[in-house]
Amino acid sequence: MQDINIKITDRNGETHELVAPTDMAMNLMEVIRSYELAEEGTIGICGGMAMCASCQCYILSDHKLPEISADEEAMLAEAFYVEDNSRLGCQIQITSELDGLEVELAPES
Repeated sequence: MQDINIKITDRNGETHELVAPTDMAMNLMEVIRSYELAEEGTIGICGGMAMCASCQCYILSDHKLPEISADEEAMLAEAFYVEDNSRLGCQIQITSELDGLEVELAPES
């Protein structure tokens, strides 16, 4: 396994270039939390169960991501600020295929 590079634009518009491990079974929301890129209590409120949309982000790069699950689709249908490229960070597992991924955090709802 290897570490990958990810670019994340936070809710203040600042872009962070991060290194994320692929050997810890982390998802994108957990990486964002571990780097403290969102205020405490504003991301991953449901603990990564696709039940709150607080980790919604916009996928800016053209990486092939896993299909959206029914739970994720239902949550995005109820979320604010949803765009065509919206995904829940908790549903995106960090894998070596995501090297170079670029995302922007959706505004807090």
